[in-house]
Amino acid sequence: MFRMRVYRVRGEVLVAVCDSDIVGKTFREGDLKLEVKESFYGDEEVGEEEVKRALRNATIANITGSKAVNLAVKVGIIDKSKILYIDGCPHAQMVVI
Repeated sequence: MFRMRVYRVRGEVLVAVCDSDIVGKTFREGDLKLEVKESFYGDEEVGEEEVKRALRNATIANITGSKAVNLAVKVGIIDKSKILYIDGCPHAQMVVI
């Protein structure tokens, strides 16, 4: 399962999605800090199909966790070589230009 929130701002569609089991955790590595906050990613669990639909419609995406990032790679919006790992946690962002 995933946590996902969709934000619509000035014609942009930002999708924030993460693995449900990492909500509330903080990952640190060097100067990098990744906080997986419920206030950003949402408090409702969603399934894979809903996440796929949202990611395909996103103009901006913030994706955290192994399941969520792997799904984004599968959908074709994230290149495997562009995934950032912070304390072992995969994180990726996408922007349509």
